[in-house]
Amino acid sequence: MANAIEQIGAVTAMNLRNIPQRWSSSLVAVMGIGGVTLVLVALLSIGAGFSAALEGSGSDDVAMIMRSGSVSEMSSYFPPDQVTAVTNAPNIRRNANNELMLSPEVFGVVSVPLSDKDSSANLPLRGVGPMANQLRREFKLVEGKMFKPGTNELIVGNGAVKQYKGLEVGEKVRWLKTDWVIVGRFTDDGGLAESEVWGDAATLQQVWQRGPVVQTIRAKVADGSSVKALKDVLTKNPQLSVDVLSEKQFYADQQKTLSKVINNIGLWIGIIMGFAALFAALNTLESAVASRVREIATLRAIGFGAGPVVFSVLVEAMILGAIGGLVGGLCAFVFLNGITSSTLNFQSFSQITYAFTVTPLLMLLGIGYGLLLCLLAGILPGIRAAKQPITEGLREL
Repeated sequence: MANAIEQIGAVTAMNLRNIPQRWSSSLVAVMGIGGVTLVLVALLSIGAGFSAALEGSGSDDVAMIMRSGSVSEMSSYFPPDQVTAVTNAPNIRRNANNELMLSPEVFGVVSVPLSDKDSSANLPLRGVGPMANQLRREFKLVEGKMFKPGTNELIVGNGAVKQYKGLEVGEKVRWLKTDWVIVGRFTDDGGLAESEVWGDAATLQQVWQRGPVVQTIRAKVADGSSVKALKDVLTKNPQLSVDVLSEKQFYADQQKTLSKVINNIGLWIGIIMGFAALFAALNTLESAVASRVREIATLRAIGFGAGPVVFSVLVEAMILGAIGGLVGGLCAFVFLNGITSSTLNFQSFSQITYAFTVTPLLMLLGIGYGLLLCLLAGILPGIRAAKQPITEGLREL
């Protein structure tokens, strides 16, 4: 056993010392694996960024109240008497001014040109109550002022400003046959609200001609209570037919479908591209073995076993794969991480802004994928090297 380990160490060390002499072919393998890893990590970072934008938006102590059976805000509605019934629930927190921390909201979309394209996309437009900003834990007005209730003033999320044309503070826009003025810009720690534009709920009800109906009600639960306790109270009220979820759970459910689609696409593209990289690595290792026929035959002639030879080729392959995976992951992190983009939210048919998020887990996944590809590529050359007849190899001397 000790002799076999010594042989493995000796042959592997010899192979690694010879890599600089084969730098051009080794570089081809590293770049091929790196390119595949870059694409794989880039695609998966879209899903990670989208999940972070949605999951990071919600709070456990804020309830999303929608009509029972609604799959999204677009399909929910509450008439005034039901809004009143919700506001009478005892489990809703009051602020220092004894005001209910509750926001009846209306939601829709408007078509707006994208900033870097000639096309347009659906921008979420939300009508909110006076308490809306207090219900978003990371809300911060970073430019301009808050809109004034009863007016055609709007505030816009930071992510929407980056993705759409003409949404800077001070700009005037015409949506829904109505003129609006943008008076403020806000952030929400990269959360979903940054993809939206907010205005006064009563004003938007009139513009949309929906009457006094709202679609969702956000409510902060009282100290010592919970979203579940609020749900129990509301579902027992015969006036109401509601579903109640925490914001955190609501957004987590929303992101599942799209994240699954994005991740599946990324994996399939990575697998398809991986086959091409696999052949590139296979050619590199075949060339490496072919250039060392005499060395391998000599080692076999003086007593080295076939196992150490195979193992040494696999180690060389995995090192090249790890380097390639690391290069691809680092490129994805340096050039993509934090870049803002947008994608379609299938629940509301509107655009959601998010940032590419290259996590440590994705970096490790890229390195692991490079290792796997080169391990598979090294098996055949390793076996071929071990089975090479000693006499035939020695004729190369």
